[in-house]
Amino acid sequence: MSDGGLLVLCADDDEDILTLVSLRLRRAGYDVATARDGDAAIEIARTRSPALAVLDVMMPRRTGYQVLEELRGDERLRDIKVILLSARVQESDIARGLEAGADAYMAKPFKAKELVAKVEELLGARA
Repeated sequence: MSDGGLLVLCADDDEDILTLVSLRLRRAGYDVATARDGDAAIEIARTRSPALAVLDVMMPRRTGYQVLEELRGDERLRDIKVILLSARVQESDIARGLEAGADAYMAKPFKAKELVAKVEELLGARA
């Protein structure tokens, strides 16, 4: 962890969502690293060890589920908190994400304020 805010990894292939999430998290005092696909998300996780990852479920190269599986299977990365984002909000989709090891599952569209609150809750940074 740096002397600045905790590092949060945001991975989404939708540029607008990536921009919105990273902007709101930076305003909340977090350092943010962004990725546009699952492979890039894994690479950033391995090189920068974020405290938390916000992962889109449906991304190119590797899905959020596959990234989550990779993180949970790596001894150095398994403690990273993970929030999955998805437009798929059937109970079975949510259950799959949580069973795979996600700490939270949020439906798209979401309110940026609610996402920041969830990040703060998971990182124990709530004021």
